[in-house]
Amino acid sequence: MSLHPELLATVERDFVDGLAAPARLTQDALELALTNGVVLTVRYAAADAYSLRWVVDGAELGIDTAPTHPDLDTRPNHLHLADGRVVADRLTRLGGDPATNLGAVIEAVLADPLLSGQGG
Repeated sequence: MSLHPELLATVERDFVDGLAAPARLTQDALELALTNGVVLTVRYAAADAYSLRWVVDGAELGIDTAPTHPDLDTRPNHLHLADGRVVADRLTRLGGDPATNLGAVIEAVLADPLLSGQGG
């Protein structure tokens, strides 16, 4: 069962002022166009398996749970920055409520699309 319809309902309820257009469900994702020009693509397979990607001025950033960076203290979740660095993800919690995780990312991206203060 997909988490995307539930996440769509949460986004439409909690972030209506942050959406530039209606959120869109695709076969395997939820796509959000935010008022600051960011396009956020949400893919949630489970509470511990997700990919949240956004594009800012042609640069892609994202958080995912691929087990590829064992040196980070938030492993397996990690943040890909626009400059190519991969750092600890301080926005989401592995196994946490998907709506809470997505809400934290939306709030952070609306405040700072490039997450310049994020680090780890």
